[in-house]
Amino acid sequence: MREHLRRTQAYNLKTLRTSPLAEISGSLGDLGTLLPIMIALTLRGSISLPVTLLFTGAANIVTGVTFGLPLPVQPMKAIAAVALAKHFSLKTMAASGIVMGAVVGALSVLGLLKWVERVVPAAVIRGIQVGAGLSLCISAGASTLIGGLRTAGPWLGDNYIWAFAAALVLLLSIPFPRFPYALVVFVTGLVLAVIRIHTSHDKLELPHRTLGFHTVVPHGADFIEGTFSAALGQLPLTILNSIIAVTSLSNILLASRPTPSTTTVGISIAVMNLVAPWFGGMPACHGSGGLAGQYRFGARSGSSVIILGAVKMMLGGISLRWGHGVARLLGEFPRSILGIMVLAAGIELARAGITPKLSDAEKTDRWMVLLVTVAGLLAFKNDFVGFVAGMLWHWGLKVSRELHNSRNQDESFWSRLRGHSTQNEESRGLLH
Repeated sequence: MREHLRRTQAYNLKTLRTSPLAEISGSLGDLGTLLPIMIALTLRGSISLPVTLLFTGAANIVTGVTFGLPLPVQPMKAIAAVALAKHFSLKTMAASGIVMGAVVGALSVLGLLKWVERVVPAAVIRGIQVGAGLSLCISAGASTLIGGLRTAGPWLGDNYIWAFAAALVLLLSIPFPRFPYALVVFVTGLVLAVIRIHTSHDKLELPHRTLGFHTVVPHGADFIEGTFSAALGQLPLTILNSIIAVTSLSNILLASRPTPSTTTVGISIAVMNLVAPWFGGMPACHGSGGLAGQYRFGARSGSSVIILGAVKMMLGGISLRWGHGVARLLGEFPRSILGIMVLAAGIELARAGITPKLSDAEKTDRWMVLLVTVAGLLAFKNDFVGFVAGMLWHWGLKVSRELHNSRNQDESFWSRLRGHSTQNEESRGLLH
């Protein structure tokens, strides 16, 4: 373990020294997912902003030091969606995160995640990746991001013109992989957010206890609601996208680095959610979309997320004293820029789902399974439905091929038998 950590830190430092701007830029690649959800949950009173920044920042640092990869620390999206719809309290939100931590931890320790990884075919995993990538692209056009903008309003710092400009710079930067796109647009967004704050007289109203550091102890009713309303829906998403798909994607994008096992990634998620929610922190996980985003914008080592974690912890400390200011700054970040960053991350994730060279028959089967998985995921907006659809199609193809091969073998047997019988007849004499 000590030797592994030594090699990991050597790689992190070497990569940071070689490409400092790329690592810093890559560290910002997942903000398009993090900021809107984190701010929305804070405004709903479901999480504490300082605690979330402090604990997710610490998780970023530990992840970067341990794995040496730009693994993200993201919100659990299914839990966040339910929490926003049902106005979860701090206690109910904490209960859902704690339950997720306990279940994922148990699955990791018992080795069940390895079993799931073994039995799920590669085409289904690739389908989950492609579906998640396309889901990100669709979410970039949602009303909370680009879809809620106007051509030139409501203010000049966040509209379709800025979205078009950000997309144009993204396209022009493709031939120049060292260009720190995310860093440039992030600094631009911060400047626009500061201008917006100083020119607007709107006040930000935050619920009680969302800016403090308090112990949160859920009751039985909180655990029941958190489990059945949110955690059960989040579990398949976490197993498929945050554990199995993220290990597969890291092996594709960063093949030269040791790929973390599903068990270690699962334990990492379990620890995050068995600690932070007790203090009002947001339930979090690793995710393939965040990894694709950070990779797309330049991250190649754990140093990127270590930098991000340090910045988060600094903001968390500041927000304990000036929480309204930090929340306002993050909340005013231009949605036009966030939307383009989410779109780029989605394209990168979907692109990684391309199947490697196979025989024509294997390629056809894999593409069929992949497309059925994607169709189920997008149609029902649920990773688990996509997973079930892909597995059923995979098994159906397998049974069909077995029946086809068995039929060919039977026909071959009867053909040989008829041929043998004919030979015997012909070898006999006419008067035999």
